[in-house]
Amino acid sequence: MIKDQARGGEARQAKDPQRARGKLTVDERLDLLFDPGTFTEIEPLRRHRASGFGMENRRPYTDGVITGWGKVHGRTVFVYAHDFRIFGGSLGEAHAQKIHKLMDLAMTTGAPLVSLSDGAGARIQEGVTALAGYGGIFQRNVQASGVIPQISVILGPCAGGATYSPALTDFTFMVSGISQMYITGPNVVEAVTGEKISHDELGGAQVHGTVSGAAGFVYDNETDCLEEVRYLLSLLPANNRESPPGLATADPADRRCEALLDIVPSELSRSYDMREVIHEIADDGDFFEVHSTWATNVVCALARIDGQVVGIVANQPASLAGVLDINASEKAARFVQFCDGFSIPLVTLVDVPGFLPGRDQEHAGIIRHGAKLLYAYCNATVPRIQVILRKAYGGAYIVMDSRSIGADLSFAWPTNEIAVMGAEGAANVVFRKEIAAADDPDTARVRLIREYRQELMHPYYAAERGLVDDVIDPAETRAVLARSLAMLRAKTAKVPYRKHGNLPM
Repeated sequence: MIKDQARGGEARQAKDPQRARGKLTVDERLDLLFDPGTFTEIEPLRRHRASGFGMENRRPYTDGVITGWGKVHGRTVFVYAHDFRIFGGSLGEAHAQKIHKLMDLAMTTGAPLVSLSDGAGARIQEGVTALAGYGGIFQRNVQASGVIPQISVILGPCAGGATYSPALTDFTFMVSGISQMYITGPNVVEAVTGEKISHDELGGAQVHGTVSGAAGFVYDNETDCLEEVRYLLSLLPANNRESPPGLATADPADRRCEALLDIVPSELSRSYDMREVIHEIADDGDFFEVHSTWATNVVCALARIDGQVVGIVANQPASLAGVLDINASEKAARFVQFCDGFSIPLVTLVDVPGFLPGRDQEHAGIIRHGAKLLYAYCNATVPRIQVILRKAYGGAYIVMDSRSIGADLSFAWPTNEIAVMGAEGAANVVFRKEIAAADDPDTARVRLIREYRQELMHPYYAAERGLVDDVIDPAETRAVLARSLAMLRAKTAKVPYRKHGNLPM
């Protein structure tokens, strides 16, 4: 039968070439992604109609891409997966039309879309029709944005125009050693600039996971990678009309977190790992961090509190003292925007000394990039809760979802300091003349710093003015968050009519 030929064709059965590249076959990848026995393939008999360059004599079934749907943890997910063994997974007209149909199905049925990318880019033998095929994918990526979750998994080369689809999707996964993304390859780079560089050095998983930020997740092998894709899908709603899936938990919502008192030092200058705080307040200590190795001065993670999914944005004192800079602002802004698009409540953990100062940051556009995070929070209509652990200074305090930009609730620990700047810097400005005129300037400075802190930076100053809803026991943080999130679940928000806002790009 023809269908047997399609499934058992020589190219689709050939495993040795993929093994030689250190990669799994497309069928093995689909088996890892989906619940056993649930994948349904569509258009397995599709073949190209191109002629010239010997193409009329090479018309394998599937045309190098497997499309279909299956179940992940019992929920429907659509997938298209390149088969590198057929035309190097390159995209031609028929190949693109299969993907277009699948993306349309995912949109109309309201189910997540996963792409398993392992292709050599546009099929040169088909010319401009291949480029038009990419255009159709990009247009659908944009139309699906904020409607269904879109996840890109790079499991081989992804070059040229093909890289823009992962850039348009919500999350990108890569695997060390086999994944590469770049606009122009090493040969072109050498021809144009004279620089010799390897595929991995130019656009490997580690580069995009730590330097460019183009990859949110990097793993050592395909098995772990696809298992984590499954886990991410378990945290996400199927579409923007549904709530994130709840999960029964044996972890009490009112569990006290006594360890927080030891994790977070009361001394403002001492460092600690904010991920330990998240571990304490999340259900069973479990959370899923996004971009864990890029812009590490801010932590973005999905977790559950009392069984309900939340997005957590937190300053990281263990990296650059937790300051906000260009990369951290962009990372957090995109995460906030994603959570808002898919009805995921936001919890913001604040311990921020300000924005990173310096000529490099200013000239590179910290004002413009920092405004992205401000815009994302101000635009978000999901439940929003701020918790101030220690310091919250200047514009960075405002940007980290303060009450003044629309947070529904703001709580602070007794160690909090909310101010325009640190007491030392503030006293040097406010009392500059008095310090200079003192017989002992150093003693005067210490005294005036202490007075400034007692007058304007004591833990209850913001609470007295309604900028903080309550000063809470740190050990009660999880319980307070659980109660507050339960109350805010019924939140509705009205927004002014507009076609769309003008996000500071």
